[in-house]
Amino acid sequence: MVSKSYSNLLDLVSGEPPSFAGLGRRIPRVMTVSGIVPDLDDSDSDSSSSTARERTIIVANQLPIRAHRLAGTGAAAWSFSWDENSLLLQLKDAIAPHSDMEFIYVGCLRDEIPLSDQDEVAQTLLETFKCVPAFIPSDLRTRFYHGFCKQYLWPLFHYMLPLSPDLGGRFDRFLWQAYVSVNKLFADKLLEVINPDDDFVWVHDYHLMVLPTFLRKRFNRIKLGFFLHSPFPSSEIYRTLPVREELLRALLNSDLIGFHTFDYARHFLSCCSRMLGLSYESKRGYIGLEYYGRTVSIKILPVGIHMGQLKSVLSLPETEAKVKELVEQYCDRGRVMLLGVDDMDIFKGISLKLLAMEQLLVQHPKWRGKVVLVQIANPARGKGKDVEEVQAESFAMVERINEAFGQEDYTPVVLINKPLQFYERVAHYVVAECCLVTAVRDGMNLIPYEYVISRQGNENLDLVLGLRSNSAPKKSMLVLSEFIGCSPSLSGAIRVNPWNVDAVADAMVSALELAEAEKQLRHEKHYRYVSTHDVGYWANSFLQDLERTCRDHIRRRCWGIGFGLRFRVVALDPNFRKLSMEHIVSAYRRTTTRAILLDYDGTLMPQASIDKSPSAKSIEILNSLCYDKNNMVFLVSARSRKTLGEWFSPCENLGIAAEHGYFLRLKRDAEWETCVPGTDSSWKQIAEPVMKLYTETTDGSTIEEKETSLVWCYEDADPDFGSCQAKELLNHLDSVLANEPVSVKSGHNNVEVKPQGVSKGLVAQRLLSNMRQKGLLVDFVLCIGDDRSDEDMFEVISTAMACSSLSSEAEVFACTVGKKPSKAKYYLDDTAQIVRLLQGLASVSEQMRGNLLSV
Repeated sequence: MVSKSYSNLLDLVSGEPPSFAGLGRRIPRVMTVSGIVPDLDDSDSDSSSSTARERTIIVANQLPIRAHRLAGTGAAAWSFSWDENSLLLQLKDAIAPHSDMEFIYVGCLRDEIPLSDQDEVAQTLLETFKCVPAFIPSDLRTRFYHGFCKQYLWPLFHYMLPLSPDLGGRFDRFLWQAYVSVNKLFADKLLEVINPDDDFVWVHDYHLMVLPTFLRKRFNRIKLGFFLHSPFPSSEIYRTLPVREELLRALLNSDLIGFHTFDYARHFLSCCSRMLGLSYESKRGYIGLEYYGRTVSIKILPVGIHMGQLKSVLSLPETEAKVKELVEQYCDRGRVMLLGVDDMDIFKGISLKLLAMEQLLVQHPKWRGKVVLVQIANPARGKGKDVEEVQAESFAMVERINEAFGQEDYTPVVLINKPLQFYERVAHYVVAECCLVTAVRDGMNLIPYEYVISRQGNENLDLVLGLRSNSAPKKSMLVLSEFIGCSPSLSGAIRVNPWNVDAVADAMVSALELAEAEKQLRHEKHYRYVSTHDVGYWANSFLQDLERTCRDHIRRRCWGIGFGLRFRVVALDPNFRKLSMEHIVSAYRRTTTRAILLDYDGTLMPQASIDKSPSAKSIEILNSLCYDKNNMVFLVSARSRKTLGEWFSPCENLGIAAEHGYFLRLKRDAEWETCVPGTDSSWKQIAEPVMKLYTETTDGSTIEEKETSLVWCYEDADPDFGSCQAKELLNHLDSVLANEPVSVKSGHNNVEVKPQGVSKGLVAQRLLSNMRQKGLLVDFVLCIGDDRSDEDMFEVISTAMACSSLSSEAEVFACTVGKKPSKAKYYLDDTAQIVRLLQGLASVSEQMRGNLLSV
């Protein structure tokens, strides 16, 4: 795939086109007009095609770069190096050996770069590391990161509601504006390097949740993936967010949205259902949301660790020396190490872990003097009063436990309250008998994965640990909170509710006392999973799904609708277009034998309308169309013949098809006919009790009984529960009515049982057939409907030309309501436009009739 860059705003500063040997191609200069990005000329495209590679642009809050301030000014005042612990760098390293994919990073540096140094630093980072830094002013960054992200979004996504000012920050519109502004700044930086036709863009985490909207607005067909590394809360929590809809719509501007666990994905889908009215489908193992003609795919896959990096650290002499030191400090003295590695924040459950340790020592005196909890406390990523309180509480508890159970040469709890080198942490993994993670909520947490691989060790570490050979069975034990993302994938772990201190203490004892053979089996199971599902597996899987999801972008017609953060892109088949009034009026004037088929609910009458009876204006329009002797007008509805007969009694020449076409009459004074042979309705005695059962258990649902059908409606029920009950009811009815001559169909907020063979398509087929039998060769067909049942009509009239049911020069207009996938070739936006269209045709009929009278 040819990869071309669109622009490089840095050129505006230097005034010279850069030469980046490391990029393998020239990045063209950008025009000086804001927001206008030039296309590449043909010569540049040709020259780059032989050397360019597939390219992915990784966008995240922080670049995988470490910066060190030196003496001097400009780029010379800074030293930059890769951050080996960054997940973004690890995914590149894991993919690179097996792919020619090129990666470019867009994000912020941890250090603040003076304004005078920014241009040179940006040039250096782009040339040397393929990184595009986003420089955010200090005050804006504080409001964005420490304000909206860490004080509002992060607590909320971890199920902490701001019920008081002390429990997370209250929503602040000023901080929200800062969040949006920074996301917009990231979009502007990405424009410097993106080629939207070829590049894949992968956005990471909750800091940049509205970025997809800015990118989709600029490039309708951009290949865009988003992965959320934090939990996604249940709808009950998420719906408290004042900008809940803006964030959901922004995420839905991605092509692929990734989550660590099914629970997080389920919560997101539930929010989309409850707040946006969207439903999802699972096809061949892939979950997809239909959103204005685009399919937004959902990916569920937990991230992994970098196996190569961890194994290399295990082989370091420093690691071996540290393991030897820890063995002498603990193992040689008969101590058993339990290990905790957590950030010092309110959600990591450090205090709960300490309480469980205290409980263990109280209830199991035999372990006093033997078991040691080593708690490594990494610095918190946020700051504030809550962090200070967690630190103070942890220090006080450690002091209390050590005073109560400590001995001259025994300290039951060792709190390491400083950043450790990675090799030091790995050495603790190697020595620890059990790893404890008691977080009350955490998106993923890779500590257990690192622990399992470290316990596998290598030959040199085995000698330090006193194991006879590298082939000796390895063992490891995990006690994990149920509320962390890695818990479902580690099925051999002892899972606990961290709030139940007694249960955590019992789990710690079980981990210590479990049979050696059982520990070995659990370790082998975990090692197989973690070693095969590493960061490379995760990244490759995500990018493959992103490519699959974006495969049909090129053949779709796209256009944007909506303003601000409510912007979205409509993507439809190239042949699907809006019905032009001029086009249809022209065809209407020059034709003489016309068939017009109209749905009612959602077509002539808005779905949201409470009074469903037709207005005087609708009756007048229908009568004008019916009085034209060249027209055969049919109303095709799911409603009963009694209701339709009463509502449209003023329309003398209007044909009506009721109950999806089971009943039919050509005029008001004609007798009702049936489109299919008479059926036995005894099946209702079977179906109705089943529907009543679901009505009683689903608040807001109702049963509508018609002459030939039964409909269970859940429009006023809870959307999630109603949808779930509808699926169950559909299966239940399919089962009990398997031998009855009926079909069970699910519709928009309903489940309907009706006689087999009855459909609106049958009405269209019969109407065209009858007109042909009367010697009337139809040369104009207009069919308008809004839902799934109308698709049968669209299909019939679209194929009628091939079946010789129409004139060879017939004008056929199949029109749906709203821009959505359909068998119709045309659409109108809403019922108001449909009424205006019909009013226009009625005016033409009246005009033509007037012309005839004047002659």
